[in-house]
Amino acid sequence: MTFSSTYLRRVTAPRRLAALRVPPTVALSFAVIALVVAWSLVPSLFTNHSPVNGAPADKLLGPSAEYWFGTDHLGRDLYSRIVHGTASSVTSALIAVAIGSLVGGLVGLLAGFLGGWVDIVLARLVDVLLAIPSFLLAVIVVTALGFNSTNAAIATGVSAVAVFARVMRSEVIKIRQMTFVEASFLQGGSRWHILWRHVLPNASRSVLPLAVLQFGLSILVIAGLAFLGYGDPPPASDWGLLISIGKDYLKWPWLVYAPALVTIATVLSVNRISRWLRKTD
Repeated sequence: MTFSSTYLRRVTAPRRLAALRVPPTVALSFAVIALVVAWSLVPSLFTNHSPVNGAPADKLLGPSAEYWFGTDHLGRDLYSRIVHGTASSVTSALIAVAIGSLVGGLVGLLAGFLGGWVDIVLARLVDVLLAIPSFLLAVIVVTALGFNSTNAAIATGVSAVAVFARVMRSEVIKIRQMTFVEASFLQGGSRWHILWRHVLPNASRSVLPLAVLQFGLSILVIAGLAFLGYGDPPPASDWGLLISIGKDYLKWPWLVYAPALVTIATVLSVNRISRWLRKTD
């Protein structure tokens, strides 16, 4: 090993470690998301109370050592209901992101790479979707499909298709004009080989931060649909539904504050992680 290569390794190693260093706010955000994921996977590890059955004698109790977030009007532990409702909220958001990224990514990939009349038709379709407010589009779709959390997730995913398509199309157009893509064409590579081997992997790098950001937005949209009654009916414990129920008992503010703060903390954590991913590439 030469002196120059040894020196370069010693110089670049600290730089790589510095680049991988996670800021405290990002680490806290990852901790919040890890807790939310754990709630959704194994809620029984975090609470012993039933999210459905309550004690009428304990109704509308304030936060305490036994009931961390207090109880609702039926004596049910609010913390337990939030924990058990996490699975529905997180799963619905994941379904929405999967639909938006897969469908929107495919539309943007074909439009940007093929060009011509395909690009014109798909781009105009995306413009139409972007002209409709995403929440309004979600309400229209869930009204057509029916009121439950799965349909709310599908509706949220449909409303996100245009955003993913626009970002993917712009990235594909930029990458398609790069030198290594032209060199692959000159070496005899087919259009589909270049598309899947070179264009798609590079264009997908910009979609990942958007998918993380869209996950937080999907939680808000799904919570908004549940708040309006477009999600699962009681005794479900979706975060938006808990806020909707709590608004009828304003003298006991923890019924609104607890699920609202959990929702806000989750969305803010996801947004912070998304910004960090964009900066670190």
